[in-house]
Amino acid sequence: MAEQEASGLQVLLSTLQSSCDKDVLLNILSVLTDLLSLGTGRRIHYVISKGGSEALLQALISAARTEPPDPSILLPLLRLLARVGQQDRKFGIKVQKAEATDVILSLTRQNLGHHLNLTHCLWVLRVCASNVAAGTMLGINGAMELLFKVITPYSKQHVRTVRAAIEALAALLKSKSNSRQAVNRGYLGGLLRLYQDWHHNDVSNNYIYIRRGLLLCLKHITNIQLGRETFLGSRGMEILFTSVQDCLSCKNLDPIVTTVTQILRKCYPKEPLPLVTVRSSYSFPLPGNVKTERPCMGSEDDNESDGEEDMETDLNKDDVESKEEDYDLETDVNKLRSRPGLDRPEEELGQYEAMCPELSLNFQELDSESEEEKKSEDRTENLPSTSSHFIPSGNSVKDPNCRWRTQSGTEAGSDPGEKDFKVPLQSSAKKEKCSRSLIGEKREIVETVQNANSYEEDPAKSDTFSPCPLPKEAAWYKKIFNPQCEASIDPTSGVRSETSEIMTKLLEEHQGNIPFHSPHFYIARAKGTKSIPAYRDLAFPDFWGHQPPPSCKPMLERQYGVQRDKVLDDVRRLIQPGDLIGRTVFDIDEPSHSSPGAPDCLTFFSKFESGNLRKAIQVREFEYDLIMNADVNTNQHHQWFYFEVRGMKLAVPYRFNIINCEKLNSQFNYGMQLVMYSVKEALQGRPLWLRAGHDISYYKNHYRCSAAAGGARGKCYYTLTFSIEFPHEDDVCYLAYHYPYTYSAMMSHLDVLEQSRNPKKVYWRQQVLCQTLGGNPCPLLTITAMPESRKSDDLEQFYSRPYVFLMARVHPGESNASWVMKGTLEFLVSSDPIADLLRKCFIFKIVPMLNPDGVINGNHRCSLSGDDLNRQWLAPSSQLHPTIYHTKGLLYYLRSIGRAPLVFCDYHGHSQKKNVFLYGCSIKETLWQAGCMVDTAVITEDVGYRTLPKILDKVAPAFVMSSCSFLVEKSRESTARVVVWQEMGVLRSYTMESTYCGCSHGLYKGLQLGTQELEEMGSKFCLALLILHLKSLPCSKKVMAQAALLLDLDEEITITDRAQRRYSNNSLETEDEPPCAEEIDYNTDSCSDGEGDFSELDQEIQECLSWVEGEAEDEGETTGQTCSSKALRGLYISNQPSSSSTALPLSSASLGVYSGFESSPA
Repeated sequence: MAEQEASGLQVLLSTLQSSCDKDVLLNILSVLTDLLSLGTGRRIHYVISKGGSEALLQALISAARTEPPDPSILLPLLRLLARVGQQDRKFGIKVQKAEATDVILSLTRQNLGHHLNLTHCLWVLRVCASNVAAGTMLGINGAMELLFKVITPYSKQHVRTVRAAIEALAALLKSKSNSRQAVNRGYLGGLLRLYQDWHHNDVSNNYIYIRRGLLLCLKHITNIQLGRETFLGSRGMEILFTSVQDCLSCKNLDPIVTTVTQILRKCYPKEPLPLVTVRSSYSFPLPGNVKTERPCMGSEDDNESDGEEDMETDLNKDDVESKEEDYDLETDVNKLRSRPGLDRPEEELGQYEAMCPELSLNFQELDSESEEEKKSEDRTENLPSTSSHFIPSGNSVKDPNCRWRTQSGTEAGSDPGEKDFKVPLQSSAKKEKCSRSLIGEKREIVETVQNANSYEEDPAKSDTFSPCPLPKEAAWYKKIFNPQCEASIDPTSGVRSETSEIMTKLLEEHQGNIPFHSPHFYIARAKGTKSIPAYRDLAFPDFWGHQPPPSCKPMLERQYGVQRDKVLDDVRRLIQPGDLIGRTVFDIDEPSHSSPGAPDCLTFFSKFESGNLRKAIQVREFEYDLIMNADVNTNQHHQWFYFEVRGMKLAVPYRFNIINCEKLNSQFNYGMQLVMYSVKEALQGRPLWLRAGHDISYYKNHYRCSAAAGGARGKCYYTLTFSIEFPHEDDVCYLAYHYPYTYSAMMSHLDVLEQSRNPKKVYWRQQVLCQTLGGNPCPLLTITAMPESRKSDDLEQFYSRPYVFLMARVHPGESNASWVMKGTLEFLVSSDPIADLLRKCFIFKIVPMLNPDGVINGNHRCSLSGDDLNRQWLAPSSQLHPTIYHTKGLLYYLRSIGRAPLVFCDYHGHSQKKNVFLYGCSIKETLWQAGCMVDTAVITEDVGYRTLPKILDKVAPAFVMSSCSFLVEKSRESTARVVVWQEMGVLRSYTMESTYCGCSHGLYKGLQLGTQELEEMGSKFCLALLILHLKSLPCSKKVMAQAALLLDLDEEITITDRAQRRYSNNSLETEDEPPCAEEIDYNTDSCSDGEGDFSELDQEIQECLSWVEGEAEDEGETTGQTCSSKALRGLYISNQPSSSSTALPLSSASLGVYSGFESSPA
């Protein structure tokens, strides 16, 4: 049957090309019209596949040769060509191949005086011009001059023809050569004047499509540099900006507002950032001859690339993205299955034996140790925590730009050239010595904490290390301001004593009701933290602590038109600069150039741990442009921000614009808010980081990077804009990209956890994995259950427990990863019976912060070497990437003794997706996705890598299985996930991604995640590990019995979670949000301006067909029509010549003037 249908269609198409009989041709055209008028576009594609486009073009050429052409054949033929051509992606090529370009132009010229025929010709012309090559050829042959004749001067006669001509012209101007030709011939100014005429005379907004069509012409012309320059010289910015003000209140005019916004954004004169250099304000001298400016690879979630505005392509953007993703997949089976050798001499692995004392620990020795330790612990029984292992300071680098804050107030260390930068690591030879010195080291930490508690210092010791400025109405806070903002502070012992009293009062005010937080320990740890800027101030939230809010906050509902309004407000700066201030109020590069404390001006500060704000410029009274600092030793990675602001007024919306963001899109466009902490609120008993901000938007701006400023030439920047009303007047508030979690907070948190654990049940060992480049210790934790007794069976069970290896915060800006890790750690040391059982099942090796230096110095992605550490796992350097080098070495060691981890998981944050999900590794899924044939007899794979995410999907409310991916990409071959899977042979090697925003599924659907939900994710991960153990590994009857009892207690939770999943969409998701196309960069209120949508053309053709088939109306002028209404049909009747009249030649009228329009009333 299908063959008969195909045969019948082919007969029709063949007859259409060869027959000269009018009745036969009309019958065939009628059949094709009926065929294509019903059903979906599948019929059109079927006709195209059978050579329909070629047949129709050939029939058009034959019909055009008859003298005169028969409109009864020509019109249905043109309608069919317009409908088929818009669906045929190769239509332009077919037109050129059939040499039909001249025929279409000739027919258009011949029918300039017959508007119905002319409209049909223009439809086909528009479809042809949608192909850039065909459009260029049409432009060379005079198509643009022809179209300008039709659309000028302004007239409301024959509006359907005018609209068709304008849309055809817009399609022609997609060609750069046509755009240059239009600019050189002065058409741009004519289009601006014509747009003004239509705008001013279309009071009732009946001709929106015509006005939008003119704007599309301008949009395409301004895609070239010459067009933008001419547009600016013709006062195009002022004309469009003024005209669009009349359209903002009417939602029906959105197509116009959207296109105007895109043009204004694109034509805004490009300028460099207001910085001398885009390189980081901080530099760090690297060992050896390594350059300090290092390129950085993309992140695990970075798959964007900056495009040029002038680029043209006929390919669908989604198709291009899909092809690029598939191309990135690793399809070399041998490479996927290979197990690379060691990246270091095998004898070096012996040093990591010291990192696994649990494998050789003689628990009988603990008796003597505990008696000796007890004397020391008695001194700290009233303190929240003590550290089990003193952390050595390490060597520091002496450099003018790299000053370390130490207890003695001096700079320690040596020049890089004087010493070999071997990172110190505990060796097995020193193990006994370290054990003997443990008590003395612990005593030193205790003394530090006691000093922090009393906060009385010897005048000979360091300068004051105090919180940042607090609300000024409290007189006893005044002397605590940082030196830059309070000139009255003298570095004398008297001031130091006064500050100590203030600190004591602050600590007395603290209620001590924040779980697992001690300001005393935070101060003690912060004193030993080394930073490049030599921080002297503590951020108040980190010192005081944070309580999770009682509930999640809903995602911010995006107000209609917010981004459009922000972009137009930016354009107003250029056009109406009268109210601009342009005053620098904060600058870490040039403090003398800033003017803090000026009247009616906020005061900014960011020189504290994890702080990042480079420059603040007051634009208007309540508006500020902010610039973030690049990662140390780089000129990029601007995303993380964390700064203090004070001196605000009450009930005033302040607008902040962070103008040097880099990512193409952000969850700030989809409901995410930044976080704010108020000192006044904290002192009143509400120490909370809260989601804050309204009118939030993220879009491309007019700033560009230049080589002269030390960046990549032409690189685009994006603006994050938000408005905030502060809760109190003259408060001190902190704003951050996400909930901050500093290195000092992590270290003090470990102290508290070690102190709070039950040592009889919890085995806890905190060691130093290595020293970082900046001289900060990177902690390594070992957590498991103490053996139940010293019996050989119990000790054997202890030693044989499988390992789980967890780590976090390799990317400093992903603070959400630290909050998830915090939840994991607190659960692991808790008295929860499930945690107790979990400890009996596993030995946990944990590196809670892989990039301490980056976190400390406010980086977003890199370490002090300027490298993305999660791209260094293939061949890490012991000098430049010590934390990666030694973490990998420890994993090598575990593999070498047959103890490779059962599960490896690297905690991360994801800036462009919602929910929490895992990335894993699978050979088969990668090959299937790439479209490769998979021989299941040759390639076998354990699907156990899917078990853990499936469990998490059931027990963790924030986790979504459908967002997980198990593909191995070439661009990710040097990440921890892939290297541990490939080199260590760990089947369950994962990256866990946590959203900065919120959830689109399950219990937290529509809510932004807070710290409590992130910590819950960490604890639920532990629960999933226990279930995995029960499913995957043999267990003793005792463990199984305990597990059955405990998990029954949680059955209700599991069922609830499963029920919540029923409301979620089970379809596979690759992205939570649409790709950020160019239209979204300029105006995200709409993903598309409808320019490439031919549905309106279909509607026009259908209406015209109905009229041609029998509906005729009286001749005369029609008023009040809309562009798509049937009343427009009557517009073709007026001034139509008879079929025998001679068509007006192109040369008989001057350019832009058509006599038929002149004779019609305006």
